Amino acid sequence: MSNLTSPSAPGTAETSHSHWSETVSVFPIYLALAKQLGIAIPITQRKLPDTPDAELFSQVQNWLDSLDQRVLVYQLRHLLQMTTMNASESSLQSLIERHLRKPTKSTFDRDKIDFLLVQYFALCAPAKIYHKRIELADVAEVIKPILGEVAPAILVWCEPLEVMIKSLHGFRSLREILKTNFIEQGRKVKEAAGGMFYDPSALLAFIRFNFILRRTFIELMHADLIATRAGIAKLEASDVHVIDCRNTGLSAAEPLTKIKKLADEWKQPFQKEYTERSVNQAFEKLLGLRADVENALEKSAAKISDRLVIESAKGFSLESQKKTANVPTVVSAALGKGSGAEAAQKSEAAQKNQAPEALDFETCMEKIWEQLIATPPLHGRSMTTVKLGETRILLSSWEVAAFVSETGVAAEDLRRAVAARAMVSTATTNAKEKGHTFALDKALAVGRVEASRLQERVDVAKQAKDTEAAVNLGISTKRLLSALDEAEKL
Repeated sequence: MSNLTSPSAPGTAETSHSHWSETVSVFPIYLALAKQLGIAIPITQRKLPDTPDAELFSQVQNWLDSLDQRVLVYQLRHLLQMTTMNASESSLQSLIERHLRKPTKSTFDRDKIDFLLVQYFALCAPAKIYHKRIELADVAEVIKPILGEVAPAILVWCEPLEVMIKSLHGFRSLREILKTNFIEQGRKVKEAAGGMFYDPSALLAFIRFNFILRRTFIELMHADLIATRAGIAKLEASDVHVIDCRNTGLSAAEPLTKIKKLADEWKQPFQKEYTERSVNQAFEKLLGLRADVENALEKSAAKISDRLVIESAKGFSLESQKKTANVPTVVSAALGKGSGAEAAQKSEAAQKNQAPEALDFETCMEKIWEQLIATPPLHGRSMTTVKLGETRILLSSWEVAAFVSETGVAAEDLRRAVAARAMVSTATTNAKEKGHTFALDKALAVGRVEASRLQERVDVAKQAKDTEAAVNLGISTKRLLSALDEAEKL
């Protein structure tokens, strides 16, 4: 069995300098954690010097060690997912190496290493990996800067992870995955491993399992969110204002505006301790929310059907009276064609004349996300097409990556640029081809606000000397401005 080689304890000037460079890299993360948790910061400097004196070296190391004992993994997860700290490959690598280097590791250290390695993989893996069946060799290649060369091999005691991964590939709904206890099973494998957990081949197996488990949760969650939000939009269109939400644990008469807000809040990352019970409770609420919305849709459809039947009966009675008085009638439902056929014809005609659904900003983003997850872009393809109604939106490779694999502020900016462009382009198409201009003003207003904000974000990226982010976001912003120009001509 191969083992990780821990660096020797600080002693030589070279080793001390190496450890200090690592400390300087992770120090901003610890400062942010202390501020987030209200922990006192005894170090007066907010930017550490390149070369410390012995007193500062000792003071900083002791403070970092004390934070390692106090900060739980879910608190670290919350910080990294809610700030730009997660976007720094070098800081993540230094933080992982700091924990791996400890000669004696607590369960806190182990859980943080487990989490941080997956974060590093998600940050550094190429976009194409996100959609493929990830193998151990793929993980080994991405994690090489941290673990070095590791021959990918399935250890016997890690085989339960492989069995669960095979099952995950076949899941098609969030309900299916919640019926399992995969989170707890994975935790038990990790706890039973003891010191063997730190074997490089074992770390590859855990990174792969954790990433695929998380990816499956995200994909299935988005599918339920999209269905729920689409249902809410249909209820709004049907002039429904209150629905029964007892499946969600709420009352039998909840305002639809409140339910819409609940659905929107699911965009926030999971911020509690990550256990089987907490995850199940959270996602059961999402499934309950979808069930409540779908039940409300069924009731709304039933009411509409009843009303149509009553109106049809009234209409038939009136036409019968006209016929008795020798007044010409066009009603033939009960005399040959059949009420069902005529109703279907009327319904079809109504649908053709019906205005297309106006897409809001969040719906545009979700529909784009759904298509990119369902149909992975082809490898090496510079442009990818998504379709919203009758409108086709072309996405560049960096825009696709922002949806399917990248995290952080830059990726969020790109997603917003694409969603705003899609909203404006869809409204423009509907106005041009069908004459429906009701959504154009709203789309223009949203697009202008986003364009202004995005131009500021381009300037921020330039000032930070993040050339790649500035160039990519600049191009995406110009595409949004072009879509706005076209829409304003109508």
